[in-house]
Amino acid sequence: MNIVYRSDVGRICPGCQRPVAQCACKDARGKAARPGTGAVRVSRTTQGRGGKVVSVITGLPLGDAELTALAAELKKRCGSGGTQRDGVIEIQGEHRDTLVAELVKRGFAARRAGG
Repeated sequence: MNIVYRSDVGRICPGCQRPVAQCACKDARGKAARPGTGAVRVSRTTQGRGGKVVSVITGLPLGDAELTALAAELKKRCGSGGTQRDGVIEIQGEHRDTLVAELVKRGFAARRAGG
């Protein structure tokens, strides 16, 4: 049985059994693996936006500075506005196919999510 949480240190990495802050696991790119990372999902939503469509990118294993830079490049690629907040990139409009193709070209395991 793998321990995933200890009250004295918090979350435990399932790979190396160390606290997540001291994780020694490495992913394919040589960076420390982050918990919850997997395939990057590109979905669309209209909730809370007055019926306007927004393409939402979740699951990117990047820090805030890298996410902000990537969001700016993706907005230019799609020719529309958007934002980056709380680890999620939002691009205005229906651009899922363009975004998935661009993210795959950049080496992310991106997939469309939703209908």
